[in-house]
Amino acid sequence: MFRKFLLIVFTLCLVSQFIWAKKIIIKMATLAPEGTEWHGLLVELGQQWNVVTNGEVRLRIYPGGVVGDERDMIRKMRIGQIHGAAISNEGMTEINPYFTTFYMPMMYQSYDEVDFVRDRLSDELLNKTEENGFKILTMVDVGWAYWFSTDPIYTPDDLKNNKIFIWAGDYKSAQLYEKHGYQPIPLAMTDVLSGLQTGLITSLGFNPLYALAQQLFGIADNMLNMKWGNLTAAIIIDLKTWKKIKPEHQESMLAVAKKIGDGFQQKNRYESDKSVEVMKKYGLKVNTPTPGQVKIWHDLIKSMSPDIRGSLIEEKAFDRLMEIKKEMDSR
Repeated sequence: MFRKFLLIVFTLCLVSQFIWAKKIIIKMATLAPEGTEWHGLLVELGQQWNVVTNGEVRLRIYPGGVVGDERDMIRKMRIGQIHGAAISNEGMTEINPYFTTFYMPMMYQSYDEVDFVRDRLSDELLNKTEENGFKILTMVDVGWAYWFSTDPIYTPDDLKNNKIFIWAGDYKSAQLYEKHGYQPIPLAMTDVLSGLQTGLITSLGFNPLYALAQQLFGIADNMLNMKWGNLTAAIIIDLKTWKKIKPEHQESMLAVAKKIGDGFQQKNRYESDKSVEVMKKYGLKVNTPTPGQVKIWHDLIKSMSPDIRGSLIEEKAFDRLMEIKKEMDSR
C-alpha cells in the first residue's frame, strides 16, 4: 500500500514538472502601430520576460489593431484566441467599470491629480479586474487628450458643428452626446483615418502621440489647446494563462512590467509636447482658448454631470470619484 502511495506521489510530481516545464507563448494585442513608443514597450517587455523566465515565457505581439478594436481584444481574450492586451481605459471599461472614472472631462489638469485619483482607486482598479478574470501587469497613463478637428474649435458650440468620433459600441456616450446636441459617429479605431479622409468624422479627442503616429493631424489639422482628459492604459493578461506560469516567474514578470511601465510613463509624460511641436512644423494649428471660453467648457461639464453619472461614468464609479475629488480639492 505504501509503495502504491509513493508511486502516485512520484507520478504527480512528474506531471507537475511537465506542466511547469512547458513553454508558454502569450499572444498580446495592441492598437499601437509598430515603431511607436507603446509598441516598443511591449517589445522590451517580451525580451526581459524571456530572460527572467529562462525562455519559458515568450511574448508574441499583434500590433496596429490587426486583432481588431479594443472591445474585440477583450472578447478574443475571453474565448482564448489571444491571452493579453495593451489597451486604454476604453477597453478596460469592458472589464472593470471603475476605469470609466478617467473619462471625466476636464477634471484632470495635472499629473499630480492623475496620480492622486489612481492611488485612491487602486484597490477598485486592481481587484475588480481580477474578479472579472484578468490580471493587470502594469498601469500607466499615455498622456493628455485634446480636441483635434478639421476646422478650429474654441467653444462647445463649435464642437456641435462637428461630427465627433466615438468608439464603436459605446452606446452610452452616443446617447449622452446626442442628448446635449452633439453629433457622435461610432467607428472602430482602425477606421478613424478613413473616416477623416471621407468627412465621416471631423473631430476627435485624442492624444498627440497617437495623432502624430497615425498622421491624423494631416487632416484634423487644428488642436484645441485645452486638456480634455487623461488617457490611462494597462497591460493585462487573462487569469487562466497567468495561472499556468510558475509563481516565481510571475513575481519576476510583474517586477519587469512595473519597472518598464514606470519608465515609460515618466518618459511619455513629457513626449506629448514634443509631438505637438513636430506636428506644428508640418501644419498643425494650435488654438488656445480665452479664459472666458474655458469657463464655458467648465460650465458645460457641470451642467452635464447628472447625465454623465450612469452613462459616460458608471454610477458607483462616479460617486467614488466625487468623494476622491472632494479630498483632492481640500488638500
